[in-house]
Amino acid sequence: MQEKLHFMSDGLKLSAVLYVPDNRLPGQKLPAFIVLHGFVGSKDESHAEIQARMLEAFGYVTLRFDFRCCGESEGERGQVRCFDQVADAKNALTFLAGREEVDPNRIGVVGHSFGAAVAVYSAGVDDRFACVISSCGWGNGERKFRGQHPTPEAWEKFTGLIEQGREHRKKTGESMWISRFDAVPIPEHLRGNLSPKAIMEIPVETAISMYNFRADDVVGNIAPRPALFFHTADDGITPTEQSIRMFEKAGQPAELMLVTGTSHFPLAPEDAPRTKMMIKGWLDKFFPCQPAN
Repeated sequence: MQEKLHFMSDGLKLSAVLYVPDNRLPGQKLPAFIVLHGFVGSKDESHAEIQARMLEAFGYVTLRFDFRCCGESEGERGQVRCFDQVADAKNALTFLAGREEVDPNRIGVVGHSFGAAVAVYSAGVDDRFACVISSCGWGNGERKFRGQHPTPEAWEKFTGLIEQGREHRKKTGESMWISRFDAVPIPEHLRGNLSPKAIMEIPVETAISMYNFRADDVVGNIAPRPALFFHTADDGITPTEQSIRMFEKAGQPAELMLVTGTSHFPLAPEDAPRTKMMIKGWLDKFFPCQPAN
């Protein structure tokens, strides 16, 4: 079953899609996942939608939604702030825990890229999340940006845009907008994996929010709840070392999986079967899909 719906987060109406496995028995409460989309992306036609459909096929109730200011949700389009998204994830959990199909004590969170950073931070500050899967995520905004702008010239250009944005805000009281690719470079051959509903321009304040965001600071709080850090081994967008560092800071049980032969979008059609098998194996061990007693 698939249901389009909405829930409220800090007074804003967020657009969502709920999946309930067709084989659910009457009255049965299933484990569930909240699925968080990537950088100024969308719940629709995206890696988040692929993740949600995968988890439903495994037998979990899944909820994918548009963060505020993205997709079909309310909020000024593009004005994304990391801690607002953490609040959205926590409010999604509160909403999902109230559904009759869901075991409120067995709700995990999974995110991809930017959504993975939010997923880790959310689980680190809210112990209602029963587990977390971080897919190609990051834990330290400044270090991530340095990896994405690796040459002195690229770093000077990026930080110059940040300073220009700050000055523009001081002088005009308004945001300076830049291309999303000026903040997070994406090789041309990987851009086809972006949702057609993704935002192409962002305010500088969004990049500043990301720069200051550090899931590393709270990842150690997740244990003893299970955590999976899944990353492509030669990631052309988010440096692979970000997941390695988060894994090193995490308590047990935590697991790190690095997959070769693909870059940043491990559920792209040609790579999906192997990726799904790896994730399913982890879930069967650490967060099995079985009805609550």
